[in-house]
Amino acid sequence: MPELPEVETVRRGLAQQITGYTFATAQGLHPRVLKPASLAPLSAVVGARIKGINRRGKFLWFELDRDQVLVAHLGMSGQFLVARKDRPAPNHVRAHFQLSRGLKKCELAFSDQRTFGWLSLERLINGIPQSAQHIAVDPFDTLFDRRAVIAKMKSRKAAIKSVILNQEIMSGVGNIYADESLWRAKIHPQIPACHLTVRKIASLVDAATTVMSEAIAVGGTSFDALYVNVNGTSGFFETSLAAYGQEHQPCPRCGREIRRIAFGNRSSHFCPKCQVN
Repeated sequence: MPELPEVETVRRGLAQQITGYTFATAQGLHPRVLKPASLAPLSAVVGARIKGINRRGKFLWFELDRDQVLVAHLGMSGQFLVARKDRPAPNHVRAHFQLSRGLKKCELAFSDQRTFGWLSLERLINGIPQSAQHIAVDPFDTLFDRRAVIAKMKSRKAAIKSVILNQEIMSGVGNIYADESLWRAKIHPQIPACHLTVRKIASLVDAATTVMSEAIAVGGTSFDALYVNVNGTSGFFETSLAAYGQEHQPCPRCGREIRRIAFGNRSSHFCPKCQVN
């Protein structure tokens, strides 16, 4: 599933390429592409000019020159792709848009192989779409309160990995960057958050911020074609992963073999020497 670095990469690509364009057409091509709670069909964006692309955690929205915004969640495999003549047409297109800006025209596709992503027309409440009201700010948001986030994590009895994945405490971190952040902070994923010192939790928050920043710089993590940026190219952070997906590989820090354990409906990767429970 695309996490904050991947979604931010998509946001930046869209902002760079389609800000100022107007929706000339908008077609939903799959029955689940439009969120049931959407205030209007996709066709309602026709004639609207794109003023910018914003993000809260893993949620994207197109700021329009009207009261509503077009919200998008990429789900597990959602992609926005700007058409290019030197690239084949995308597969699994669930929504298609034609955009114009004066004499310039372009096409935008929302592709989603697994169909867990969605689009929705919504109103903003205090600058945030209705569907993202429960999502906390992430470390790159100017409203991020590091001390308050650390205190919330410290108060939880759940395993620290569950806590850092909680989008209502700190948004943006998914399974990949949780494993990487815990590895960097030398914290076992199963330790209850309340058993950690404030200083240790602070090191985890800082590690998450750093690892996601590094991932953004290289376009995120792409294991397959399920995540690409708006130009259809992959991110390169996979080559920097120390823990996630590295089962049986030597820990880059101590050389001990990375282990994988079941964690809820996910897997968790860690170093049994560096990250002691």
